[in-house]
This record gives sequence, C-alpha cells and structure tokens, in this order.
Amino acid sequence: MTGILYFVPTPVGNLDDMTFRAIKVLREVDYILCEDTRTSGVLLKHFEISKPLKSYHLHNEHQMTERVVDDLKNGQNIAIITDAGTPGISDPGFLLSKAGADAEIEMICLPGATAFVPALVVSGLPNNEFLFAGFLPQKKGRQTKLKQLAAEKKTVVLYESPHKINTTLEQIKEFFGQDARISLSREISKKFEETKRGSINELIDFSKSKTLKGEIVLVINNADMAKGSADEKPTSTNKYK
Repeated sequence: MTGILYFVPTPVGNLDDMTFRAIKVLREVDYILCEDTRTSGVLLKHFEISKPLKSYHLHNEHQMTERVVDDLKNGQNIAIITDAGTPGISDPGFLLSKAGADAEIEMICLPGATAFVPALVVSGLPNNEFLFAGFLPQKKGRQTKLKQLAAEKKTVVLYESPHKINTTLEQIKEFFGQDARISLSREISKKFEETKRGSINELIDFSKSKTLKGEIVLVINNADMAKGSADEKPTSTNKYK
C-alpha cells in the first residue's frame, strides 16, 4: 500500500495562522520535506512537532523527487512544507506534485496560508476573475511577460521582492499605462502589515518615499476594466458558499 503525500501550508507571518489539521498531519507523517531545515525547525519546535526533516528546495528537487516517490511507494506518509505559504505556489512543490500524479500516489493539499489571496481580497479590485502570475522573469522574457499581462482584461496578481519593486512599478506604468489602478500589500499577517492602493503614479511615489521590506504582492487592474466593473457586480460560480 502506498503512502500519502501531504502539501501543508505554513504561516506567511503570524504563527497563529497555522491550522489544527496542519499540526496534526505534521505530527503523524514519517518525515517532512522543507526548504530550509533551520527555518522549519523553528516552526516545528514552536508547535512541539518532532519529526525528521529533509531538505527539498529549488537546487535539489530534481534529485530528491525520485527518492521521495520511492518512499511513498514503500508506504511512507510524507509532508512537504515551505518557509512560508502553500507548497507549489511560487515555491518548490510542483515537480513533486507532477511525479506523484504520474505515479498515481494519493496527494492531499491542506487549505491554508498563501500571500496573494489576502492581498487580492483587500485590494478593492475585481476578484471574480483574476490571473496569478507569481514572480516575473528576472531578465530574459520579462518585458514580453509584462506585455502579455497588460493585454489581459482581468485583475493581475504578482509577487515582487523589495529590492526590485521600484523598477517593477515603473515597468507596470510603461506596459499597463498611467491609468492602471494598483494595490500593494506587504508584510501580510505580520505586525507591520500594510496595503497601499491608488494609481500607478501614486504607488511609484509611495514606494520611492520609503524603504519597503518583506515580500510584496501587487494587484493590478487595467483602467478600462476598472471602469466597467463599477457597473457590474462580481459573480461567482462557486456553489459551495
């Protein structure tokens, strides 16, 4: 009988965001995959979880995936966590998910923390239809990607690091236009959580006026869509409300 692979979200800020179910699963699996054993060790110690940790990150996931699948086939239950948020969402996890699906391994992803959902909800921008693009390419293909995103007639969600935020906002202005409406959220679920909303020019001024820290989530809406959405009520096809 094969084991179960659990994708377990961990807090992006406040440790109180950890779910009871996540703690229970982490206490019961045979071992836990994590990006950084030191970072995850602090989290597990806080919740009195004592399980073997194995490194699984962007630099070794290709080599580790086959071993993990073999362990699952041999009946071990395994959890994967990242430094913060949901595994596979702009973090390691996709390769393991694909390999698990190919091997017909049972996989369960627990609901939990991810940074872009709170940022999208409080942005005040339409969220009935959106495109999550994660991090932009660092160099090659960056402008092509921005051009593609600017053509989308829906809300676009991006992740960005503090040291590139000024450059990215200037590029958003170039490709989305001066009428683009933006929401910038940072330090989500932490003590200094902050969201700034406004035009692209207002966000550029805001970003340049202070040193921003922490992972940043940008929510972008084209002016024509924002105008149209004012007369529309968001609809949802989710029947499980």
